[in-house]
Amino acid sequence: MTAAHSLLGLELDDAAIDDVLTEMGIGVLSMSADGVPYGVPLSFGYDGEDTLYFLFLDASTDLRKETYAEQADTVSFTTFDVDPEGSWRSVIVSGSLDRITIDEWDAARAAMADNAYQSELLEKYELQENPNVWALTIDDRAGRAVGQE
Repeated sequence: MTAAHSLLGLELDDAAIDDVLTEMGIGVLSMSADGVPYGVPLSFGYDGEDTLYFLFLDASTDLRKETYAEQADTVSFTTFDVDPEGSWRSVIVSGSLDRITIDEWDAARAAMADNAYQSELLEKYELQENPNVWALTIDDRAGRAVGQE
């Protein structure tokens, strides 16, 4: 294996991508509005199939996350794991992002409770008529790993 090839790593199969999405719980959601990119680190929940859930907490007065989420046709989300020894794995998914309805709250909450970073904070979140939870429906997914067995 050449040095360049070893840096590029290997593609992850669907099962390995699911493992990363289930284990990580945090990553960066990237959106664009009017040609201006915006990436924000967020905790997420994964339903194990084709949806990631994000709870937008502490909305700023300018509602930046919400504004970008509403205007973006397609978003991407990246999560990764880096080992102290230098091996790593990453997953990038893309798709549409939509605010959930109250009827979708139970599925979203279950997914976030399973693997979101600091999921215990969900216990303090009071359900509202229109929860500020967003669902990324995955259309494309890819993953790579270097130094993983």
